[in-house]
Amino acid sequence: MFGRDPWGGPLEISNADSATDDERSRNLQDLDRAALSSSRQLDETQQSWLLGPAEQKKKKKYVDLGCIIVSRKIFVWTVGTALACGLLAGLIILIVKTVPRHHHHHPSPDNYTVALHKALMFFNAQRSGPIPKHNNVSWRGNSGMKDGLSDDSVKKNLVGGYYDAGDAIKFNFPMSFSMTLLSWSVIEYSAKYEAVGELDHVKEIIKWGTDYLLKTFNSSADTIDRIAAQVGLGDTSKGPGPNDHYCWMRPENIDYPRPVYECHSCSDLASEMAASLAAASIVFKDSKTYSQKLVHGAKTLFKFGREQRGRYSPGGSDPSIFYNSTGYWDDFVWGGAWLYYATGNTSYLQLATTPGLAKHAGAFWGGPDYGVFSWDSKLPGAQVLLSRLRLFLSPGYPYEEILRTFHNQTSIVMCSFLPMFNSFNRTKGGLIELNHGRPQPLQYVVNAAFLASVFSDYLEAADTPGWYCGPNFYSTSVLRDFAKTQIDYILGNNPRKMSYLVGYGNHYPKHVHHRGASIPKNGVKYNCKGGWKWRDSHKPNPNTIVGAMVAGPDRHDGFHDVRTNYNYTEPTLAGNAGLVAALVALSGEKSGIDKNTIFSAVPPMFPTPPPPPAPWKP
Repeated sequence: MFGRDPWGGPLEISNADSATDDERSRNLQDLDRAALSSSRQLDETQQSWLLGPAEQKKKKKYVDLGCIIVSRKIFVWTVGTALACGLLAGLIILIVKTVPRHHHHHPSPDNYTVALHKALMFFNAQRSGPIPKHNNVSWRGNSGMKDGLSDDSVKKNLVGGYYDAGDAIKFNFPMSFSMTLLSWSVIEYSAKYEAVGELDHVKEIIKWGTDYLLKTFNSSADTIDRIAAQVGLGDTSKGPGPNDHYCWMRPENIDYPRPVYECHSCSDLASEMAASLAAASIVFKDSKTYSQKLVHGAKTLFKFGREQRGRYSPGGSDPSIFYNSTGYWDDFVWGGAWLYYATGNTSYLQLATTPGLAKHAGAFWGGPDYGVFSWDSKLPGAQVLLSRLRLFLSPGYPYEEILRTFHNQTSIVMCSFLPMFNSFNRTKGGLIELNHGRPQPLQYVVNAAFLASVFSDYLEAADTPGWYCGPNFYSTSVLRDFAKTQIDYILGNNPRKMSYLVGYGNHYPKHVHHRGASIPKNGVKYNCKGGWKWRDSHKPNPNTIVGAMVAGPDRHDGFHDVRTNYNYTEPTLAGNAGLVAALVALSGEKSGIDKNTIFSAVPPMFPTPPPPPAPWKP
């Protein structure tokens, strides 16, 4: 029987061949041994047949990790290496942690920040009423605890507030201005205050003042007919008698009468107090109840000021001797601007931008004191404040005309601060003479430094690189440089190398005109005249009134550190408020303002566009 070989040859199938597999295997082995004895050379394939099965190689072991299968040897090496690296890293960390090393401190604060911390301390030293435990002025205590209540003609609780300067009089006009200025600085630079840990402190300072101002009139009423304008008396021209200027006593020991001066027609004071409460309401906008209380008080005061026209300091009154107001039209613009920001009510903006009001306030004429911002002259500050509105919101008609005028006037005032225009003289040391060489110059200088800094920041925030003085263009950095040179002068960069901020640097006034600082807290109560020996002493004050900015040098950069000469050595609330505002504006590595907070109560200038129509459906 023949089959077909699939490889092309015949395949014979023999049934006769019935040998078993074992027999055939033995036959093959016999053939192989015969072949070995043959002299014929075998090829590699044939040799493999003869050698039989090779020895099995040792099997590799593997580890199944779920997602992959790896050699056990590689797995062991990998895990071992990881453990060794972990132990080595742990050893290194242990060494680094245990070996002593030098700590890298944060960069030290700039000079303006250091000065800011100290300048705020002055307000703690000026507090009247019950002193809180955290006041941090060891030589101060409770004082003026019967203010208002001891005056039978008033019988009103006027405990609290701040003493104005080196005496114990509470002048509400400059006190209100000081609180307004501090609030303005917080609104613009709250992030800077917070960064240096002073935001809570400065807000507490403001609230101490506004709480007192709310006591000076019926703040819960919608209509009032009087305001307590002053507590204490300072006029000594009518002969010797115990009052706050004749006596030299610690406020804690005062035992003489402290009469209250009230006014029934005081547009300037009412408008300034309204500005103060309105600005503070923005500072405390997160405390809804208190903020609304401040706004209500501001509205009541402003209404009273508008209806009962008159100056709070008529001739012959005690305020006229010390803080005489020259007019109230600028206070109307100032108060109206702040009330608009606090309420969003456009009636206040319409009033503040009335051309006739601006004319009476002096916006269209110059004069030697034009552009000098102070407790008596609010117009420069109001113009900067309203220029902000034009730069950021641009309300247009019917406000644009007067807002453009205010903006232009502000630009002119900023030009007058620059030395190349000779609008104001300067001392040889570089201090601008905004009060034309008269005494106590620094309070005006710090206010100008603040306005220059904040206006510079307004321009930068509005993406405006500078402003024009006639045909010449000046960058915003020029304004900041002006502010810095003036503040640097106050901090010691002057011919005398003296800091006019007490406690700053090593060389500062030691004989500050200040009753509390000049009399030791030694348990002895010195009477009205008994304190004169401390007033007339040539020894330094036993108590350092840290942060007090004194009145300043004369026009020749001269300064006499004499306690009895208040024109050199007396600090004031308004002066320190301007200094704080200027310092916070200049402090830190970066400039910049909070663009939106001041507008938090201002509604959108233009109506919201209607929503798009619903999609068409067939």
